Amino acid sequence: MLKVLSVFGTRPEAVKMAPVVRQLAETAGIETRVCVTAQHRQMLDQVLGLFEIHPDYDLNLMRDDQGLAELSAAIFTDLDPVLADFKPDWVLVQGDTTTVAIAALLAYYRRIRVGHVEAGLRTYDKWQPFPEEINRRVAGVAADLHFAPTEWTRRNLLREGIDDSLIAVTGNPVIDALQYVAKQPQPESVTGLVSRLGVKRQGADKAQRLVLITAHRRENFGAPLESICEALREIASRGDVEIVYPVHLNPNVQEPVKRLLGSVPHISLLPPLDYLPLVHLMKHAELILTDSGGIQEEAPAFGIPVLVLREVTERPEAVEAGTVKVVGTNAGYIVEAAACLLDDPHAYAQMAHAANPYGDGHAAGKIVQALLDHSSA
Repeated sequence: MLKVLSVFGTRPEAVKMAPVVRQLAETAGIETRVCVTAQHRQMLDQVLGLFEIHPDYDLNLMRDDQGLAELSAAIFTDLDPVLADFKPDWVLVQGDTTTVAIAALLAYYRRIRVGHVEAGLRTYDKWQPFPEEINRRVAGVAADLHFAPTEWTRRNLLREGIDDSLIAVTGNPVIDALQYVAKQPQPESVTGLVSRLGVKRQGADKAQRLVLITAHRRENFGAPLESICEALREIASRGDVEIVYPVHLNPNVQEPVKRLLGSVPHISLLPPLDYLPLVHLMKHAELILTDSGGIQEEAPAFGIPVLVLREVTERPEAVEAGTVKVVGTNAGYIVEAAACLLDDPHAYAQMAHAANPYGDGHAAGKIVQALLDHSSA
């Protein structure tokens, strides 16, 4: 019996690991358990409920204003006894959070093999995104099997000296998760919001168009986020769009966003959304502006152009495919890029109709099969 421990701590990790966890549970010959660090407690819990995942170990490590050093120390201290108790053959981690880096190191210390889901993403700038770029490199060094979502990420790993036999190109399980959630009934909260704002995608009747915003990354705290808010004020002044911005709970996001956008017409500031309503709200959006990584992968599945509010992206496949455009945090550049898509049907169609490079929704099955194949080799 192959023993596999899946470790994750944030909502994005949970979303992408959920299809893998379900696939592991359905596969004969595998004893699977789940450990959550709860690096993000509230946002994690709603995804666990949505996908009906019941953790075997819950470390519950989230604390107010917790620094990276404090969080890292807590993961080291609390996760190690879990590894000692279950004695897995494999630890699976996903992406580039602090949970990922520390879990991979702990598994290495105990000579447990590490499988890294969504391996090979790189900007080659250790400060952007911070601390994710270093987290995923640490996980990559410790990993024994790399589940690369695309050929581009596979090539990154090959350039770093990873043997090709240790890399499986699987697609990204976020598409598996997205397809599952998109089939669920639309929450009444989304139906009511869309009705109240009177938004419609590409409506011939000139109905208001929805522009969805997510911006919360550490490297955008301070002046970059204030510049983003300045751009949103100008976009809202057009009068033909409704901007909806679910605002992250971090005080570094809450304070400037509410101060600069709280009373601006055509801008609705919402509390953070659970994954289910977020997915259904995305389906109504005409355009998405984000500094998130996952939305760069998800929105193209719905044919929605994405403007990335960062200076660099570790997902250049989407840029090459034409589904996203990196615009940075300069207010003028953001406004110009948004206006181009909102005013030029040809430019909009080029991005909306581009093919999503992140797979067909069967990544979880490929990941588990690669794990089995590698374990028996």
